Amino acid sequence: MIKGLGTDIIEIDRINQANKNDRLANRILSEIEFNNYNNIKSNRRKLEFLAGRFAGKEAYAKAVGTGIGKLNFKHIEILNEDNGKPYINGRSALISISHSKMYATATVIIID
Repeated sequence: MIKGLGTDIIEIDRINQANKNDRLANRILSEIEFNNYNNIKSNRRKLEFLAGRFAGKEAYAKAVGTGIGKLNFKHIEILNEDNGKPYINGRSALISISHSKMYATATVIIID
């Protein structure tokens, strides 16, 4: 049964501007996510990763119905299965993340 649905879209350039000296990455990524982020070689791919995680966490907060103010970004951990499929660690939810040249978007469905 579907308990909630959330979606978010973010401009990748906005993430780039907010992430000087990895400031945004340190604020929103869990320790595991931050390690994964640091293992990415391409600066463009790092921005896509960060933007996707930002959008995913915002989408999850919307699906829960509280918004990010009641949740902490670091308490929502988005990891990847071996095949690359993203999942929200410890949550009964489905997530899809996508990127284009200018945007990252995510959709979350909370299931029961």
